[in-house]
Amino acid sequence: MPSESGGTGPPSGLPRNQTGWRNSIRRYGSLSIGLHWLMLVLLAAVYASIELRELFPKGSDPREALKHWHYMLGLSVLVLVWLRLAVHMIGPVPRIEPEPAAWQKLLAKLMHVALYVLMIGMPLAGWLILSAEGKPVPFFGLELPALVGENKDLAKIADEIHETAGVVGYWLIGLHAAAALFHHYVVRDDTLRRMLSFRD
Repeated sequence: MPSESGGTGPPSGLPRNQTGWRNSIRRYGSLSIGLHWLMLVLLAAVYASIELRELFPKGSDPREALKHWHYMLGLSVLVLVWLRLAVHMIGPVPRIEPEPAAWQKLLAKLMHVALYVLMIGMPLAGWLILSAEGKPVPFFGLELPALVGENKDLAKIADEIHETAGVVGYWLIGLHAAAALFHHYVVRDDTLRRMLSFRD
């Protein structure tokens, strides 16, 4: 698009994203984009591993392996979410063009808060469940320390909360994806494009 100076460049005199990996006011940087899609893949794997375990009988090796991967991938989400939060805090949030209504921005902010609560709370709940059950907490060859001592009643309560939150998580992720597609195909703003390419 022609700029005011007659060359090519971003509209309204907005600066280009010179560094690539950092966010600009027009696009997310490659680090934010990479973390976003990596988190999506991890969350899909976390859900898939716990759902697919039902295909195998209790006590079987495949079922136990899937549970093991569920724990480790969930804890990986817990590790990476802090990096994603840090990246989010040190750079600008790219603006949406055309700018959405105030109520849409509020809903988007609430959705992002809910997703961060999910990505932090769910792995912590899983860690708490294993600890309260007196089971080891595996993490890629390591055994993490227990958060609490063995407590079967606490484990049962935490497990019920974990399962309910897991169902809520399906809805949150689905609504988040649906909103992005709605903005892209119906509203036709750049909400989704900001997360698909870091090039201005």
